Amino acid sequence: MDYFHIWFIVIVFSYIVILFSFMHFSIKADFLNNVIGFMALTFVLIHILLFLLLMNQEISLRPVIIPVWILALSTPIFFVSILIGISTLLAHGYKKSGKDFSKFSKKLEEKNEGWSKAKKDSLRKLNHVFIFLGLLLVWYVGLLIVIYFANSTSGMIPDENNTLLQYYKIIFKQSSIKEVLFSFGWFFYILFFFFYLFCIIILATEFTRKSKHLFFPFTIFTKIYLTNEETQSYGSYLYFAIGHLFAAFICPPMIFFTILGISSISDLVTSQIGIRFGKRSIPWNKKKTWEGSISGVLATFLISFIFVGVFWSIIFALAFLFFDIITSKPINMSDNLLIPIGCSLIFIVIRFYLNLDYFTILLIWF
Repeated sequence: MDYFHIWFIVIVFSYIVILFSFMHFSIKADFLNNVIGFMALTFVLIHILLFLLLMNQEISLRPVIIPVWILALSTPIFFVSILIGISTLLAHGYKKSGKDFSKFSKKLEEKNEGWSKAKKDSLRKLNHVFIFLGLLLVWYVGLLIVIYFANSTSGMIPDENNTLLQYYKIIFKQSSIKEVLFSFGWFFYILFFFFYLFCIIILATEFTRKSKHLFFPFTIFTKIYLTNEETQSYGSYLYFAIGHLFAAFICPPMIFFTILGISSISDLVTSQIGIRFGKRSIPWNKKKTWEGSISGVLATFLISFIFVGVFWSIIFALAFLFFDIITSKPINMSDNLLIPIGCSLIFIVIRFYLNLDYFTILLIWF
């Protein structure tokens, strides 16, 4: 690719701006979320750049694969940047005309104040559930199509799900990047680039919300989703986006669906049961109840059992219980960040060292 180095520099610069902005708009009181979120985001972005450099050394990848990757990586950044520029100009022009641009967001905020705690919580978390169900539907329909036309699950189910083993191969086996990239299957990249796009949009939303001079259309709706505490820090949806971008990068699709289901459905079940029926508060965190946590554990076990089998369902259920009862007290960290990162790291370590594979019940009928 003739212009690879130019595009590479543009992407590197964009990532530096993103990482700098993430720390610039963060607050000291959210230290642990800032550090873990920054590390997870940095890990993914640096590995994207390393993969691009390794891919460029493989001549057979230059005509098609590398341009597709660069297009997928740069388009969201350019689209969001242009949208911020246009929206900022329109917003400043609207203000100079003497009109109050904040009226709409104030109406949303006033409407939000009249909702019950359970309704506010469900509204905040149902979007995560819809993302999970939407991606699962895409996978299921895609699997039906692939099996119908090719009589195979190729591309939907990875040839190798031991992620650390694949990274080990890249480091120690020369010119293995092509083999590793194709072993993940094309659906892995659909999941990853979906959350890449989602993360870029959410980052732009939070950066412009905290900026005095920039504007982005989605910031209007933050009045609905943000709690009073989150208005000063980052919204939980940003941690959700970063955590699952990290998980999508290092986990095969079935493990990722499990983690996404835990973060969305189990988290929703936990909070709703806790708010509506919880009576026994966790001693070190009065905002959470044992009823809520136990219901979340049961939901996690069921979700995990469907996607990855009984052994992994036990592991993830125990992990969820541990992560849920330590956040945000005694550890001041968002479970939207800890659950996807923690569960994905647990998987790749156990899968690599104990060689414990998973079994997907959903594939029995195929």
